[in-house]
Amino acid sequence: MDNRINAWLQDIIKSIDEIFDFLPEKRDFFEYQNDLKTKKAIERNIEIIGEAINRISKHGDFKIEIKNAQKIIGTRNRIAHEYDNISDEVIWTIVLRELPKLKKEVRSLMK
Repeated sequence: MDNRINAWLQDIIKSIDEIFDFLPEKRDFFEYQNDLKTKKAIERNIEIIGEAINRISKHGDFKIEIKNAQKIIGTRNRIAHEYDNISDEVIWTIVLRELPKLKKEVRSLMK
């Protein structure tokens, strides 16, 4: 596998791990919602994930298919460019439902 792609896949795993490290211990939505630092840290890591997937998708020499790649890139773009339209509920749902699936998918791609 191309070293750049491997590095971007590792960035995705690292960002997912950091997100779960930042989450409130009890996975309490209201605690998350009232913690500005945690919200910003999680949003930043979602941006990194989206940018890494964007770079992978544009890398011409080696094609890797990541399920929901366009949705992930779109979420990154909304956080970066439409920051005033970001819903805490949507971010929370992405973190708890989608990121564990993405982590498994990326791990299998790295094998």
